[in-house]
Amino acid sequence: MDISYIINELGEDREKYFSALAPPIIQTSNFVFKTVAQMRAAFENEYDTYIYSRGNNPTVNILKTKLAALDAAEDCLVFNSGAAAIFASVLANVKAGDHIVSVQKPYAWAQKMFDVILPRFGVTTSYIDGRYIENFERAILPNTSLIYLESPNSWSFEIQDLAAIAALARAEGITTICDNSYCTPLYQQPLAMGIDITLQSATKYISGHSDTVAGVVSSNSHLIKKIFNSEYMNIGSGIQPFNAWLLLRGLRTLPARLQQITSSTYKIVAFLQQHPLVEKVIFPFDQSFPQYSLAKQQMKGACGLLSFIIKAERVHQIEKFCESLQHIFIAVSWGGHESLILPKCSTMSHDEFNAENPEHRMLRLYIGLESPEYLIEDLTMAFDKIN
Repeated sequence: MDISYIINELGEDREKYFSALAPPIIQTSNFVFKTVAQMRAAFENEYDTYIYSRGNNPTVNILKTKLAALDAAEDCLVFNSGAAAIFASVLANVKAGDHIVSVQKPYAWAQKMFDVILPRFGVTTSYIDGRYIENFERAILPNTSLIYLESPNSWSFEIQDLAAIAALARAEGITTICDNSYCTPLYQQPLAMGIDITLQSATKYISGHSDTVAGVVSSNSHLIKKIFNSEYMNIGSGIQPFNAWLLLRGLRTLPARLQQITSSTYKIVAFLQQHPLVEKVIFPFDQSFPQYSLAKQQMKGACGLLSFIIKAERVHQIEKFCESLQHIFIAVSWGGHESLILPKCSTMSHDEFNAENPEHRMLRLYIGLESPEYLIEDLTMAFDKIN
């Protein structure tokens, strides 16, 4: 299915809403029925009808149709955050006494679920270096029901061989989930490689405007209906119609934004690699990246997120560098129009900082829609402040 058709036409029946080019925001909590028989039929299958906007809503369904198609999925669910999407997809696929295999250092709220919430119900998690398939083979136990992946992750960008892991899991009857927030469906499709469930933070590239928070879970209809009828409806964490409309707006420009961001990122990577105060640049589509071949094999592209290790002897130098930037903002997340920087040292106290540990000197940089020359000038000025 052509991406232009998906973004501009799929799921949009404009004759139903006065031939308006942009779909309406159906800002309603409730839907009415003409007969009791109609209501009864709706109660029997809320997955396919409108009763209450906690479940289905017309504006949200237009968005769902497009996002599922982008993931090459049969269906999807849209949540009010990426963390909610993780929570529901994992919870729907484990039971008391089960075991999970997860890549090491997953997204913080995924790890909190694995370490704090699920152990209350006897669910345990083993963390492994996901770069090597043999680590998955060794970690699987008789009660393993789920393998959780992030490929790439959002700091050091380790990649997993999705096709190989999917084949292993399928042979063992294990469900696989992959967080695809880094790549978006335009640059990677885990379902096409055999992964059962793919999810992403739509807060990032799908939105593109840093004005809404959302998460997406895509899979086959059976697994999506399973999540819908339990975790999605019970937790009540579905996206609201207005935020769905904002994501529809963001989708219209997604390919153009990714193209601009990708082009700028290569120029920023080249600048950082030659700077004397940069020890190392970490970016999946750079030839120095240890898993470069695998990245090129299963990813169509790499967007605007990279990390670099700065040469610094004291944490104050890193803080001064970040605070000297005039046009790149200190913030979490990525995927919007604005460039952002996140120093690893912000997650630790000054006493914990160890300059001999490269990870403590790591900064994550997101390249937005500004011109690369504009950003390079800002980075140069900040480097000069600490030189």
